[in-house]
Amino acid sequence: MLIPLTLAVALLAQAQGASFSQTQAAVSSPAAKPAAPPVNLESYQLVVLQRPEHPRDYPEDKLEEIQKAHLAHLRDLAKAGKLLVAGPLDDQPDPRWRGLELFRVGSLAEAKRLAEDDPAVKAGRLEVVVMTWYTEKGALAFPIAEKLHAQ
Repeated sequence: MLIPLTLAVALLAQAQGASFSQTQAAVSSPAAKPAAPPVNLESYQLVVLQRPEHPRDYPEDKLEEIQKAHLAHLRDLAKAGKLLVAGPLDDQPDPRWRGLELFRVGSLAEAKRLAEDDPAVKAGRLEVVVMTWYTEKGALAFPIAEKLHAQ
């Protein structure tokens, strides 16, 4: 689902303290100056793990093996300093959405390659959707990932 540009800019401006009307005016009138100072953004690669429409079936013991391998893969990526945070979803509007992974590897292609190397993806139990996600520079910290990477 895509967020309309006006809504995305309004959400960003709200985080910066600008009003929606000021932001909407800036979007509809390119010559208008923004109410808030320019935001210094940094990018991450966000992966949505989702259940395929027709996931492969396996016996329960094989599913447990795939899940253990999936979690080991995530730990290895975190230790390598590539995966910042990951976790399952609950109460999601689409039951196919299973989890999120946040990478800082510099490209969508690399994040996709790493996510698709997951044993659960290779086994046909999950598929990946990759996108760029921006936040204000310095807004996020990942102490667990930093600790794992330091080991």
